Amino acid sequence: MTLADEKQGFSKRLKEAMRRARVDAGSPTRVAREFNLRYHGDPVTTQAVRKWLAGKALPSQEKIRALALWLDVPPQWLRFGEAERKEDRTQMTAKQDAVPYKIEPGWVTRKFELLNEPHKKMVLEIVHALLRLEGKQ
Repeated sequence: MTLADEKQGFSKRLKEAMRRARVDAGSPTRVAREFNLRYHGDPVTTQAVRKWLAGKALPSQEKIRALALWLDVPPQWLRFGEAERKEDRTQMTAKQDAVPYKIEPGWVTRKFELLNEPHKKMVLEIVHALLRLEGKQ
């Protein structure tokens, strides 16, 4: 398999994972923004995402892991297309049903610390209001 074939395969799997996760692959700008919100390393550009989707570039392994976490697919499948075992698919489906939105531990804290004081106050007020609605406060 050539590198060009690997890039095309990755692109196809990325689009499939995005479709399953209901992420619009038609907007590289939106994908880059959403990815960067979840990734603690250097941000990716719209052009980089466009190249991933077009099968012209492969992201680093670290970015593949972040994509896989975001899209809730195995990183090895996303990068190489390795077949999943039936148990893995069952666990993944159960996990998707149980956790509709998953983020990396510590991500919220890191992003919260980047906010200015008025925005921190706003976030805390929203969280308190949501907790009151859920009856968990």
